Amino acid sequence: MPSIRRRTRIATVAVAALALVVLTAAAASAHVHVDPDETAAGEFTVLTVRVPNESATAETRQVVVDLPTDHPLLSVSTKPIPGWTAAVVKAPLPEPVDFFGTTLTEAPATVTWTATAGSEIADGQFQEFEISVGPLPDDGTELAFPTHQVYTDGTVVDWTEPTPDSGEEPEHPLPTFTTTAADGEGHDHAAPAGAEATPTVSAAATATPTASEQEDQPDTIARTLAVVALALGGAALVVALAARGRRAGA
Repeated sequence: MPSIRRRTRIATVAVAALALVVLTAAAASAHVHVDPDETAAGEFTVLTVRVPNESATAETRQVVVDLPTDHPLLSVSTKPIPGWTAAVVKAPLPEPVDFFGTTLTEAPATVTWTATAGSEIADGQFQEFEISVGPLPDDGTELAFPTHQVYTDGTVVDWTEPTPDSGEEPEHPLPTFTTTAADGEGHDHAAPAGAEATPTVSAAATATPTASEQEDQPDTIARTLAVVALALGGAALVVALAARGRRAGA
């Protein structure tokens, strides 16, 4: 049978490994990202930009999202958030585009959310910003959403780093999602009511967990692993104390 010292070493290594997993999961969930990450081509859908505050000394007061320019989203509308104002700014298109029988020469280029006093994102908090966008381009198209997080101390964090071919996640990864094939059911994509589109979420999009559900998953795993790590740590401590007691008695 393994000696007490060997069992203590094994338990200590297990605790350290689990602690590393917990810290890695927590770090990954702290990034700015866009949900859902896949949607059907030709559809209108709602995207959620999830922004956590990563500063212990300042609050997030503004979030700016750059919309795709190579595959413009011709209709973009924002969901009201108490304590925040939203502004969609348009820019000229390289060429005119037909949009439900209307010729457009410009498209939304940025969305800026600004907090009113007292509504900033504080340390340990996050905020979700929703936009209705569409129609989405052909399936297999990756759309990028460079995001700029502005803090109350003047610091600006740019979430603009593409993931390298190695697959190793950068410090401030670029939020993206990839379109999927159209549902093929022959739906008519109605023109937007008024100035903006009414979102018609595809089956692929509705089957995707919400941003809260997706974020809760890594959080739940992290909490579970933390409990296991603490339990193993306690077991290792008991074994170590028992071993010391035996040596003292001897």
